Amino acid sequence: MSSIFTKIINREIPGHIVAEDEQFIAFLDVNPLVKGHTLVVPKKEVDYIFDLPEELLAGLNLFAKKVAAGIKATVPCKRIGVAVVGLEVPHTHMHLVPLNQMEDINFTKPKLSPSKAELEQLALQIQENIK
Repeated sequence: MSSIFTKIINREIPGHIVAEDEQFIAFLDVNPLVKGHTLVVPKKEVDYIFDLPEELLAGLNLFAKKVAAGIKATVPCKRIGVAVVGLEVPHTHMHLVPLNQMEDINFTKPKLSPSKAELEQLALQIQENIK
């Protein structure tokens, strides 16, 4: 059975995509920790990040670097935090989280509930800032 991320990749369900190439996709988390919280995912469905072939793992990090720069140029923050938890969805993914304080990347805190329009606008802004 396809993961929810594969369904976004295949456009079976909507996603607020900020970047995409042949191997990777990045989209906004619909229940973010903070504004700009983005997921970076390889299109190949592999459950555990360290099971990725080396070239795909390296590529994921390079793709995430470009996306992080776009987020940082869009969302006021000190830096972009990175988390790989991997327990909630069986498809490798990195969380890119704009940080101003350590609490911003606390996954136990209540999540935000931005509107579809807010997510669409933010995705467009981040897309414009990815070089």
